[in-house]
Amino acid sequence: MTSSVVIANLTEEWVESLHRWHLKFFFIPSIVITLPTLLVNPVLLACIFLSRALRQETRYLLMANTLTADMLFLILNLSTVICNAVDVQISWRLCEVITALTVTTYCCAILTITLMVVDTYAAVRWPLRYHDILPPARTHCILVGVWVVAAIYPFMLVIVMEDGRGSPHGRVAVCLAIISFRFIEIKKTVGIHIYFFVAALLCTFLILYCYIRLYMVTRTQGIWQSRFSRARVTLLAHGLLLLFYFAPGFVFTMELFLFHRKDISHDVRVWISTVNMCVLTLLPRAFAPYLYGLRYREISDSLMQLLRQHRRLSQVTVS
Repeated sequence: MTSSVVIANLTEEWVESLHRWHLKFFFIPSIVITLPTLLVNPVLLACIFLSRALRQETRYLLMANTLTADMLFLILNLSTVICNAVDVQISWRLCEVITALTVTTYCCAILTITLMVVDTYAAVRWPLRYHDILPPARTHCILVGVWVVAAIYPFMLVIVMEDGRGSPHGRVAVCLAIISFRFIEIKKTVGIHIYFFVAALLCTFLILYCYIRLYMVTRTQGIWQSRFSRARVTLLAHGLLLLFYFAPGFVFTMELFLFHRKDISHDVRVWISTVNMCVLTLLPRAFAPYLYGLRYREISDSLMQLLRQHRRLSQVTVS
């Protein structure tokens, strides 16, 4: 059976499950969660890039990169969800490219958040040498490297699939990453598991190490004594947000594993994939602007300054 026939059968079964369980209505929470985030993120990016002081700070450059990656991810994800919901058929090659871009933006956000934790650790651990270790120019190079690292593996898979002629042609009714990875050889599928698992393990190890070391360094300073101290609340909030960011990746890895299991109902796979794509992957990106953005006093001050400037310009225009 050719790959084109297999993909046609798979997408037909997937669409039947979506209609049977009315899962296409999941595009509603996707829109509700995505649109406010797409409105807030550009405002925060403007606050960062229009302020010379914030542009020189490594943590705000990392935050801007996270917000940018999240915006691109949300746009790609929402476009895919809407196309799947209204039965828009797209070419398989375009679906592969969209999948690679989506995985790239997701991985870039995870890597950048990991670097934000490392940056916080470096700022606390070596406060006098911090600006020498991470000047803005070096941060720019690091961010370019993050995008390159995040993009290499997904696009390499697309190239390998095209060169090996294992990629089906024509149009598909649904475009999903889980179906795209279904048409990779078994050896490469093992590589996908190793890639996601090792990357998640390294990021998790770095984050845990930095937070544990931060606690050990600062525990004698009295900032942890109160049950509702700022340090405890901040650590809890960051921990929950990091869990929300990593959880969809682990769910996707589980999807890859279940996809090849014959004893798992097809409807179960469709449910897991739909909830992960339309809800779980969006929640951290909805919370991130408020936790990593508006809670910083410098960004709040920059935002208020922009609003005052806009108000003065409006008054001048009216008069």
